Amino acid sequence: MNDVIVAMENINKSFPGVKALDNVKFELRSGEVMALLGENGAGKSTLMKILSGVYTRDSGTMSIFGKEYEDLTPKQAQEVGVAIIHQELNMCKHLSVAENMFLGREKRGKLILKNTEMEEEAKRILDDLKIDINPKQAVGELPVSKQQMVEIAKALSINAKILIMDEPTSALTAKEIEELFRIIRKLKENGCGIVYISHRLEELQHIVDRVTIMRDGQYITSMNFADTTMDQIITNMVGREIKEKFPRVECKKGKKVFEVKNLNAGRMVRNVAFSVYEGEIVGFAGLMGAGRTETTRAIFGVDAKESGEFYLDGKEIKINCPMDAIRAGVVLAPEDRKKDGLCTKLSIRDNLTLPNLDLVCNKLQVVDNRKEKELCDKAVEDLKIKTPNVEIDAGNLSGGNQQKVVVGKWLARDSRVVIFDEPTRGIDVGAKVEIYNLMNKLKKQGIAVVFVSSEMPEVMGIADRIIVMCDGRITGEVMAETASQNEILTLATSFENKMIKDN
Repeated sequence: MNDVIVAMENINKSFPGVKALDNVKFELRSGEVMALLGENGAGKSTLMKILSGVYTRDSGTMSIFGKEYEDLTPKQAQEVGVAIIHQELNMCKHLSVAENMFLGREKRGKLILKNTEMEEEAKRILDDLKIDINPKQAVGELPVSKQQMVEIAKALSINAKILIMDEPTSALTAKEIEELFRIIRKLKENGCGIVYISHRLEELQHIVDRVTIMRDGQYITSMNFADTTMDQIITNMVGREIKEKFPRVECKKGKKVFEVKNLNAGRMVRNVAFSVYEGEIVGFAGLMGAGRTETTRAIFGVDAKESGEFYLDGKEIKINCPMDAIRAGVVLAPEDRKKDGLCTKLSIRDNLTLPNLDLVCNKLQVVDNRKEKELCDKAVEDLKIKTPNVEIDAGNLSGGNQQKVVVGKWLARDSRVVIFDEPTRGIDVGAKVEIYNLMNKLKKQGIAVVFVSSEMPEVMGIADRIIVMCDGRITGEVMAETASQNEILTLATSFENKMIKDN
């Protein structure tokens, strides 16, 4: 136990226009959880992709279990005992749990695969972890939390002794997170070394032994978690002191900007009605599956509604598709930024320009390069998007900078209503504050700001008014400055409260 099992020294890695890693060092010991921390773009994921064979390094040395290795392929890394669980889960949704766990290394007979044998071994591993999942079930039928558990079981099925977890709790509920922590503790006891990448710093105290901090592609420091404070960790991560975790600005409440009446869309959006006023931020709270994301999608016209009316500045607007919403001045930064908010294969410039062609084209419907440049430069400057230029593919940006591009394309339109769905998911503490400041800026400009968040402290810290949902319905509304977490959780877990009030 506590032997050094990974030692990386002077690791360098560059991409076109970007030096991702600059003489980075990293060390992992057996039976420990090492938190790898840093802002978006710090180089954490790049370093771990080199360790797991996804990327090749430009220079530097790497030894695993005392043996020095040149560049590894993903298959070679697996054979050495390295497994990585990516933030975006990489699973074949149409295949069963057992088939996913043994993908690429199937047990074969003379003519056919030994499916029964693979299912039995998969069940043994799942049972050992006390994970209640049928190995015959299709992965696509499982919730994200269960898919995450399957990824862990898959890592153990290859006898992984080095497990890398990249934002493993970003889509989990509090109960599911505790279950994950239980499994992590069990893996530690068995001598597994775990690299834990997370922007949820409040989680560290429950499982972490040591911390390695990176910033701007460079190694900053390593320390025992017990010997440091959260303020010291944050200061090392961002290179400056963050005085306010949740900056709040006070504005005079003005006229009603946006109103939703009797919105119904499928099972998860039932009779939703609310208003947003100038000078306020409205937060939507609730547990996963409460219907918050479905509500934002119905408002933006992504999902068809059965009924509902929308009013902007007192006048009814018709929204039947996203283009109707955009033209009316109602825009959405979606929960899944890679799937729904960006064209990751296109440049930052293309992503910022695409929904704004009507603003940058001349009378001949040809893009005016000067207008396009002004739009892109303003977005990069206002949102502090970290990029050498706007020709970089959006998919090459860190998660936080991708989120800024999603927001930037809508702010160029002077929209009247901006809806953020989980805007800080997978974003570091410094970038979170920038997003909060952006919301406050919109609030001061009289723009209606609505945001959905699963992080209770965030909703209470940034919103002026909090709307709580459960089972597809609004179950209550509270003022943030006087509300308690218990009050919000009660509304988020008991639909009966709403029924009693209505009767």
